[in-house]
Amino acid sequence: MKDKILSLLKQLSEKAKPILHQVAHFGMHHAKVAAASLSGLYWNLTPQNRHRVRMAAYVFAILSFGIVVGRLTDVNRAVKIEASDKALKVEKTGVLELKLPGVKLNPEIYVFQTAEKVQVPVNIKVPGRLAFNAEKSKVLSARAPGRVERIYAFDGALVDNGSPIVELYSPEYLSAQQEYLLSSRTARVLQGNSTMSDLLGDARITQQAAANRMRNLGASEGDIRSIENSSKTTANLIMRSPLKGVVVKRNVEPGSVVASGDVIATLADPNQLWFLGNVFEQDFRMVKQGQKMILRLEAYPDKEFVAYANYIAPTIDPQTRALLIRADVENTDDLLRPDMYVSGLLTTGQADAVVVPQTAIVRVRENRYAIIKVSADTFRRVPVKGYDLNSKSFAITEGVEQGWQILAEGAVLLNDRFAKQED
Repeated sequence: MKDKILSLLKQLSEKAKPILHQVAHFGMHHAKVAAASLSGLYWNLTPQNRHRVRMAAYVFAILSFGIVVGRLTDVNRAVKIEASDKALKVEKTGVLELKLPGVKLNPEIYVFQTAEKVQVPVNIKVPGRLAFNAEKSKVLSARAPGRVERIYAFDGALVDNGSPIVELYSPEYLSAQQEYLLSSRTARVLQGNSTMSDLLGDARITQQAAANRMRNLGASEGDIRSIENSSKTTANLIMRSPLKGVVVKRNVEPGSVVASGDVIATLADPNQLWFLGNVFEQDFRMVKQGQKMILRLEAYPDKEFVAYANYIAPTIDPQTRALLIRADVENTDDLLRPDMYVSGLLTTGQADAVVVPQTAIVRVRENRYAIIKVSADTFRRVPVKGYDLNSKSFAITEGVEQGWQILAEGAVLLNDRFAKQED
């Protein structure tokens, strides 16, 4: 059957040759006529139009050549596309698993460490501020009406115990001096007369009462001895510092009139400060007196100050819902100032944790993640819980087991691959 079909096609081809020859001859004749007419039309055009025709012909030739080349090079073979599984696997627990077949991580950029559990302090954050130690601070107030004649120490002045602060003119102090001198003279007169021992005793009592009155008004023992030795009164009362420290605030000006009880100046010891911190309700049960605190300030990011909680308020602040705790802070280096903001870490106990560098933790909003190496090309991003030990270390308390390979450096870079696959 096949041979018959081929024989029939061959006979039809032989019969069609004369007809095709005639058609070709006829076509060549008409093609020559058409070419001659087209040539006449071309040369009748203006030079600009002839240029446009040539450009169109060039473009048509280039397109035709491209089509021919494309047809000749078209192999018409099927391209095999291998369907691969998605590289990222998401688990119900929130763990992401990423496979990177054939990818080798640069060990200079991506550094892994073996997870080891160690004992670390359990800390809670205690924000707060510094203040002068109220037990080491004093308020210098007027003990009698008077007028400020002179100021010896202005705001910020360093003073010693007994240093003059202000000088006051006080009629009451002048009256007390006169009473003291009169009783002193009377006692000296009666001292040589043995028959007047009762009167001598009364004079001594009056003298002592006058001296106490002068002390209550602010006179020092030196002032009293000076008056007794000189037997003369002084016009003004010099009020002196009750401690060694600094003048925090001065409340009077020279020439101002003060009443009894008016504050003249506030003094404090700058080397003795308090840390006043706020502990929130969820942490109340863990706070006890004597616990150690590490204090950090923005002014000294590389320094730590140690303090110990010595006071826990009996009530909470109804507005902030926080409990006030206090600790003594030694300021021997004179680095700290009252009202500085402080971030405190209060140690409440010990716990098992995996300590890693801060570079190992990926922070996404409020969540914390670590990247674990499962095999040579498989990595898992697991959610973790913990807290900052310091600015360089993080303690993982949940989410990582002993012996796991944790990405210590380069976690943020590898997490970008997780994010791209997740999108």
